[in-house]
Amino acid sequence: MFFKSTIFALTLLVGTGCSHVTPNYDARFGDAVRDAKRKMTLNPNAGKDGNPVVGMDGRAARESMLQYQESYKTPPPAVNVINIGGAIGGQK
Repeated sequence: MFFKSTIFALTLLVGTGCSHVTPNYDARFGDAVRDAKRKMTLNPNAGKDGNPVVGMDGRAARESMLQYQESYKTPPPAVNVINIGGAIGGQK
């Protein structure tokens, strides 16, 4: 009798592991990402506005882009910032 009740209990236990327990999570899957995107968008209707963006003129924007692209061709030299037990700034 003990053996049959143990088998029955194990069957119930295994059966509950197969049930779908996250219907509320699945129904709202991705809500956090969509909410974060909405909060980061300054003007959601910006694409519908025909006015040009005010800020940089064309020449300044072009030079900024060129400098940005050039920075990847010759990156700045690596600086060793780890100083364990050594002198600060080359002083001893």
